[in-house]
Amino acid sequence: MTKHIGIVGCSAEGAALCYRTICVEGADLMGSHAHPEVSMHTPSLADYVSCLERSDLQGVGDLMLASAHKLAAAGADFLICPDNTIHQAFEHVAARSPLPWLHIAQVVAEEATARGMRRIGITGTRWLVDSDVYPEKLSALGLEYARPDVADREEINRVIMDELVYSVFKPEAVTTFQRVMAKLKADGCDAVVLGCTEIPLIMDDGNSPLPTLDSTRLLARAALRHAIAP
Repeated sequence: MTKHIGIVGCSAEGAALCYRTICVEGADLMGSHAHPEVSMHTPSLADYVSCLERSDLQGVGDLMLASAHKLAAAGADFLICPDNTIHQAFEHVAARSPLPWLHIAQVVAEEATARGMRRIGITGTRWLVDSDVYPEKLSALGLEYARPDVADREEINRVIMDELVYSVFKPEAVTTFQRVMAKLKADGCDAVVLGCTEIPLIMDDGNSPLPTLDSTRLLARAALRHAIAP
C-alpha cells in the first residue's frame, strides 16, 4: 500500500506542476499509469497574499493548517506544500499539524548536497528571498548562499506575482531571470534554486546560466519516494 499524498496548495500553477509531476513520474516507480493517491486543497491565493502583504505569518500558518485538516479528513497520510514563500510560516504549522510534512527547502538542500553544490543562489518572491527559509536549511548542511540585490528581488517578484501566477509567460521574463542568475554566478554561485514553484515553467538547465534546483519537481519526487517507501 502506498501512502496518500496531501498537497497544501497556494498558487494554481505551482500546485498544478507538482501534481502533474507526481502523477506522470509515478509510472516510472510504480508501473504504467500508476501513481499514489493524491488529494489537494487550495484556498484563494488572495487570502495568502493578503497575509503576506501585512507580514501576518500566523495568518499564513492558519490557512496552511486549515488545508492540512481538510486533507487529513480526506485520508492523506502526509503533506507537502508546493509553495516556497509560505514556508515562512512553517514554525506556526508543524507542531499543530494533524499530519507530518516534507519541507520543500530541506528537500532542495539535500539535493544540492547530493550533487556536490557548494554555493546556491536563491530566487523567488521578495518575501521568500528576504526570509530565512532557504538560508536555514542550506546553512544546516554546510552550504553557502547568495541573494539577488534589492532591485532584482523586486523585479523578479513583479514577474512572479503579475505574470507567472496568472499563466503569463513572456520572453522578457526569461531574460530577466537569466540576467539575475548570471549575476549570482559572478558572485560565486555554482547553482540556483528556482525558489518559486512557477519559475520552472520558464527556466531550466537549458536556458539558465547556472545549474538549477527545481524546487517544485524535487518536492514532488520526494513525495513519490516517501509515498512508496515501506
